[in-house]
Amino acid sequence: MASLPLPYAPTQPARYVHSAAPTIVPVEAAGSAPAPARLSPLEWSIVAMAERDNLASLREPGRIAAALESLFGLTRANRLAHPRLEALRRVAVHAWRHHWNVPSSELKAFVAEGFTLDQYELIQASISRSRESAPRRRRLGR
Repeated sequence: MASLPLPYAPTQPARYVHSAAPTIVPVEAAGSAPAPARLSPLEWSIVAMAERDNLASLREPGRIAAALESLFGLTRANRLAHPRLEALRRVAVHAWRHHWNVPSSELKAFVAEGFTLDQYELIQASISRSRESAPRRRRLGR
């Protein structure tokens, strides 16, 4: 069996240079952890507004539906003019109606508009808490 020679051990102890107090850098400042997910007050209002919208508000009406709307004066939820906010509304409508079963195409559009998956989870958690705290009532049309 072969062995390696031990490295030379110095006879004098090593000298350590004591510096000033150590500097503590928060993890967030170091850049290793992302900032927590947040939504602006406008974005939160769109999530709240989406509770009243139904899935039909996400579809484009056909020719017959458009004719019936104009004939009988029916109204439907308007799309939001800003594409980012419309993507948020669409995800929120799905979240209010189908919980976590949001179509992947809607989720991709949501992320493509600059939102993160952490923000998506924040929306879902908020909607879940809202459902738990709301009194049980008969929900028509859902």
